[in-house]
Order: sequence, then C-alpha cells, then structure tokens
Amino acid sequence: MQYGYARVSTAKQDCENQKEALKAAGCEVVFTEKASGAKTDRAALRKAIARLEDGDVLMVTRLDRLARSTRDLLNILDEVSQRGASFKSLADTWADTTTAQGRLMLTILGGLAEFERTLIQSRTEAGIAKAREQGKKFGRPSALDAGQRRKIADRYAAGETMAELAREYDCGEATIWRALKAA
Repeated sequence: MQYGYARVSTAKQDCENQKEALKAAGCEVVFTEKASGAKTDRAALRKAIARLEDGDVLMVTRLDRLARSTRDLLNILDEVSQRGASFKSLADTWADTTTAQGRLMLTILGGLAEFERTLIQSRTEAGIAKAREQGKKFGRPSALDAGQRRKIADRYAAGETMAELAREYDCGEATIWRALKAA
C-alpha cells in the first residue's frame, strides 16, 4: 500500500496541492498536518510511520516536506526501513528506496552524515582537551569550598554524622561523602 505525507508550516497554507499530487501518484491514504519542519515530533508523521507494514511505501511530494536536516531525514528513513517499508519523493527522484539507485544514494548520504558526526566529535574532543590543558574545569561547580571541606573532615573525625553535616551545610549526604573523600 502507498501512503502519502503532506505538511505545511503555517495555518495560512493548505496541503491540497500536495494531497492531489500524492493521490495522483497512487497514494490511497494521505496524512496531513500543519507543523514546522523543524519540529521533529509530528503527530501525523508518527501515525503514517506507525501504519507502515512490510512492502508499503511512504511518499512525499518533496523532501523538505519530510525533514529539514540530513540527520532528521536519515532517522525517519531508518524508521521506515525498520518497518519493512520504502520511501519515495516525487520531486527528488534520487530519494526513492524502492530502487537500487535510490538506496545507494541514501546509503551514501548516511555515510556522509556519519563522517560529519565523527569530524564534529573529534573537533569537540580536541577542544575539550585544550581547555583542560589551560586549566578549565568542567561540570557542575562544587557546593563546598576547600575551607568547608576541611571543616567537614575535622568535624566528621570528631564524631558528627554525615546527616548532621549535610543539614548544617544545606546539601545532600552524597556531597558530604565526596567532601570527605577529597579531604
């Protein structure tokens, strides 16, 4: 079975042209919605994907009706594929997983997206390493300063409980435990 998905971004627009094109292409059911393409959780798209079964085709008039980014597109196409279905864009003939050429193109796109993610990750790691070399501290700031940690260690050694210290310093017992480990 062929399902269509039509989307417009604003309430002032309508999906009629998309619906007509999808019906003319053989879609028996067309899911429509008015939602921004930047929004990744779209109700009608979720319903369309949930309806897909082995051998079905999800069709759109243009790729930008389905996704705004390569990452979003690949995630959606992965969901479609996991359901045993295919995907087809009427205006973007290369985006057609019902053909070997279309699957090849989308596989290449997936490889490029993965390569880009790897580059971003390595640049991020290099930036973090450089920041650490320059003395930058990451994570949440400590709830207790060095002086407070020393006093906590002394008072705990004198017999006060972690619960008493946590109440007095207005923090959790885990914070007191970390202060004691550091001291």
